[in-house]
Amino acid sequence: MKKTVLFIALLLIITSCGSIKSSLKNVDNSAPVPVVKNNAFVITAYSKDKKYGYNKDYPINIFYRGTKNDSINQKYFLNALAGPKGEKITFTKLENCCPFPTKNSDMGAGFLDVYELKWDGLKKPVILYLNIYERGQLMIPVGLSLKKL
Repeated sequence: MKKTVLFIALLLIITSCGSIKSSLKNVDNSAPVPVVKNNAFVITAYSKDKKYGYNKDYPINIFYRGTKNDSINQKYFLNALAGPKGEKITFTKLENCCPFPTKNSDMGAGFLDVYELKWDGLKKPVILYLNIYERGQLMIPVGLSLKKL
């Protein structure tokens, strides 16, 4: 119950302040809609930006509108990834964080989803920020690789 009240309070604060601007730096509404193959997105680009996905201001924008499931694109994206040497990864959603204004939500605000990635031999889990409300060019974050089919 406390989380629900806090969530509503945050949304009211965000939506009542029309001057609040989004801090997201990599939104691209003209980015192509990704193709799904073998339960994963087909991704061909590798990011050169070390902030991409690792920093809340540079999340991986995996817009979900057009699907009935708001978490399916996260799974498709994460299913496309592997560790730096092709290791099989596992992922867990940790939390929602970092509210921001968006026109792509009925409430006028969105939250980032925080995921933890692990693979054999990794000393410290990798944390990625994913955004389902905005579109952007999908790329493999620095330090990760594309899963071999």
